[in-house]
Amino acid sequence: MLAPRHIQCPYCGERIEILVDASAGDQRYIEDCQVCCRPISIDVWIDADDYAHVSASGEDDA
Repeated sequence: MLAPRHIQCPYCGERIEILVDASAGDQRYIEDCQVCCRPISIDVWIDADDYAHVSASGEDDA
């Protein structure tokens, strides 16, 4: 079950669309920005209603 989600690149600020596999549960992975090609850390968590929430951060973010 792939769900489209929009995130903002922490480097270039562009809004990009990613596809999240909501059936895989909570996840953390790296995906390159489609505009500036820098690595974005993607955190995905699934709520009680099976909605996939996404957070994006850069390498320098703590």
